[in-house]
Amino acid sequence: MPLYKLEEFDKNYRETFGDSDVKTLDVCTEHGVKVGSISDTLVDQNGRFRYLVIDTAFNSGSKKILLPVGLSRINYPAKRVYVDGLSKEQIERLPAYSEDIVIDEDFEERVRNVYRSTNNGIKYDRDTYSYQQEPNLYQLDDQYHQTFRLYEERLIANKNRIKTGEVTLGKHIETQTARVAVPIQKERVVIERVPSTASGTLLDPQEVRFHEGEIARIEVYEETPQIHKEAFVREEIRVKKVVEQDTFEAQDIIRREELDIDTGDLRVNDTDPNRPELV
Repeated sequence: MPLYKLEEFDKNYRETFGDSDVKTLDVCTEHGVKVGSISDTLVDQNGRFRYLVIDTAFNSGSKKILLPVGLSRINYPAKRVYVDGLSKEQIERLPAYSEDIVIDEDFEERVRNVYRSTNNGIKYDRDTYSYQQEPNLYQLDDQYHQTFRLYEERLIANKNRIKTGEVTLGKHIETQTARVAVPIQKERVVIERVPSTASGTLLDPQEVRFHEGEIARIEVYEETPQIHKEAFVREEIRVKKVVEQDTFEAQDIIRREELDIDTGDLRVNDTDPNRPELV
């Protein structure tokens, strides 16, 4: 975004600011130590203040530098511009400004890097950067529109997931003596001698045939037990996790700032709907 000197942008800027000329103001620290004076002001294409050109004076030397306007408080009645924390070290690190220098995006980034805090977190992109990304550097609160901040503390609850234990499942083998009963059968031969029913009956010798070596065979069997082992699934183990909900309550003392207004005899309109109008 192009930058313009204040008088180049608005030749009648003194009338615009009610005959107040920022170029006539001294630059002082918060403790009232003078570090230089305003030699010019740079504005953007919409006329918004972006930088104060400060002619610094340290150790009998001089150097013109750019100060983002958001780091200053302009006090026209006191004819001073108060600067938040402009140090000698910063002045030495800042690139020098001159009337013929070209203020491009890279030059501005060099200036911003000196004033930024280390934990700012802003990533510079030449094509997408805008001043709105860093209001602390470029937002101007003048003497008639000052911002007074009221702070309050809040309890912020976050959660951390931590390991509280571990369940391990495994298998081992136990042995025991098992018994099983199997009924078996055994055959045996019983020989009985009984009197013949034909005892005393005479037989014809011609009809009786004697045979030597006549044999009767009877097969004898018995059952023998056959024991073997078989494996089968006794039960299944299923492992899963379930989430139980619980609520943890904590309490602590927090602080809150409230606005105290001392108006004397002036009538002030307070826009807080919970506060009565002050007279």
